[in-house]
Amino acid sequence: MNEERDASPTLPRFAAGLVGGLALFELVLLLATTGAFGYGFFIDELYFLACSRHLAWGYVDMPPLMPALTALSRWVFGSSLLAVRLLPSFAGAALVLLTGLVARELGGRRLAQGLAALAVITAPVWMVMFSYQSMNAFEQLIWTGCAWVIVRILRTGNERLWVVFGVLAGLGLENKHTMAFFGVAVVVALLLTRERRTFSRRWIWLGGLAAFIIFLPNLVWIVEHHFPHLQQLEVIRQEGRNVTLSPVAFLAQQVLLVNPLALPLWLGGLAWLLAGREGRRYRLLAFAYLVVLVELLMTNGRVYYTAAAYPMLLAAGGVAAERWLAAGRLRAVRLVYIAFLVVSGAALAPAFLPCLPPQTFIRYSLLTGINEPRIEHHRMGPLPQLLADRFGWPEMAAEVARVYQTLPAADRAKAAIFAQNYGQAGAIDLYGPKLGLPPALSGHLTYWYWGPRGYTGEIMIVLDDNKATLEKLFDSVELAGHVGHPYSMPYEHFDVFVCRGLREPLAELWPKLKNFS
Repeated sequence: MNEERDASPTLPRFAAGLVGGLALFELVLLLATTGAFGYGFFIDELYFLACSRHLAWGYVDMPPLMPALTALSRWVFGSSLLAVRLLPSFAGAALVLLTGLVARELGGRRLAQGLAALAVITAPVWMVMFSYQSMNAFEQLIWTGCAWVIVRILRTGNERLWVVFGVLAGLGLENKHTMAFFGVAVVVALLLTRERRTFSRRWIWLGGLAAFIIFLPNLVWIVEHHFPHLQQLEVIRQEGRNVTLSPVAFLAQQVLLVNPLALPLWLGGLAWLLAGREGRRYRLLAFAYLVVLVELLMTNGRVYYTAAAYPMLLAAGGVAAERWLAAGRLRAVRLVYIAFLVVSGAALAPAFLPCLPPQTFIRYSLLTGINEPRIEHHRMGPLPQLLADRFGWPEMAAEVARVYQTLPAADRAKAAIFAQNYGQAGAIDLYGPKLGLPPALSGHLTYWYWGPRGYTGEIMIVLDDNKATLEKLFDSVELAGHVGHPYSMPYEHFDVFVCRGLREPLAELWPKLKNFS
């Protein structure tokens, strides 16, 4: 086996100019659309910023890496929208580069590398993921980095690289627990191929140990807090919040999210890995993808959880296409396919990237029928959820500040602000200091662990509740304001109440306010 690998041909040159140029284009595109046309912070970014002020080894719905990276970014660049978007924008550019490098590692030359990199730019799923700060942005890099390591191991026989794989996998688990899907898939894929002999040697076990050690602090936190993420997932299941797809619908949305015009590329890459004369050497990647797909179908995973498995297929598809299009009479097909890929990406972009003014997007969506797939059951406004959740937060904080300022000075000193979800609370925490507001309280997810912060409940400004419910808890309830934005999600249109005389001390009531939905 090692003799065969040692006889591998020298790697093609890295098409640094082409792939680097595409990566630079991706970076400029993401930064240029940051804050354009009134699209502001996404709801999750407000939560990450809040968590970055409360660093810990775990949170209800995520491991510690994202809050830590956000804290580092905030310390270096500040908390402006552009500052928060720098890391995901560079991650998007890095994925373009890394996909090109995987194509090169598979033996692809300039066309293969460029085609794979271009496919990343034109895929709607990555337009969304890299347009705001999220765990998903870095998961794409980590999975693809692991794929690059696997290809290098298979090509060179250097099994010491399993330690590198383990380090990446450990970081992946500290970023998002769905890294486990890929880790399990790789183990199964190894068992399905002749590479199973790897388990008889020490390097893969050392890699597994490295992953475990890196993940251990979060694992300890999870156990100490009684597996809060599993509690959250059960609540979501009981509420029926997520859209459940049939296997056929799930697969159909895979095609949309990676761009329908890229289907021949990644499907061809899968076939090349499974049956191609050169590609079979790396069929472990194909098996890993198929196992991930089965895992997510069996667990009703969200449709975009597979996204991080596609760069390696696009890289393989670039190699396969390069080989197939080498014949002289087929060379013209290259330009035609590239042109169609670019045009399709541009056509899909407005539904997934904030690149059109809202009213223009609404007209575009009605005219073309292009819209993002729904992943949750919510009443919708004029914009799809991933765009709508970028509107209304400064206005919400301003309305709460107006209500707060109407209170007598003595009341303001002891007034708490209670929000129903992490977006509302995060907006208060981000915009509130300049408006003279205290930090928000909330029972939602990790905010619940931060507790009532010494407030008694004597005076509370309560967001997004109803008067009848509040009158059961307080001696006095006054409707004091209303929040709403024409482009925000309907569930972010709500009343603001000033409540006095909580009948039960807030510290005693707090356990009942736990909201892991």
